[in-house]
Amino acid sequence: MDDRRLELEIGHVLIAGVLLAAAVVLIGGIFYLVQFHGARVDFRTFSEESASLRTVSGIFAWAFHLRSRGLIQLGLLLLIATPVARVVFAVVGFFLERDRMYTIVSLIVLAVLLFSLLHAT
Repeated sequence: MDDRRLELEIGHVLIAGVLLAAAVVLIGGIFYLVQFHGARVDFRTFSEESASLRTVSGIFAWAFHLRSRGLIQLGLLLLIATPVARVVFAVVGFFLERDRMYTIVSLIVLAVLLFSLLHAT
């Protein structure tokens, strides 16, 4: 694998990730509008989202049951996962090119990304 091909493949990963995330959010948005088309919004009081929509497993459960808010949250998770997938793809590509320095740098970037995602409050 040469540098040009690696760049093209990484570009395809980014495009696919963003398009998939947008499609899932769009489907969730359509479901939301169908389910709550007549609901009135009360802006005077704030009601927080269900606790299950604040966990990855809860989001997957809601999305699996085609609940609109779960689908929207899943689309946002896919959008967040897209740059992580790009870095993973870069690690594999640089490893296959036998470029040790860029493989190590990409692994460090991946570690920082994963640490920040897993330890966010």
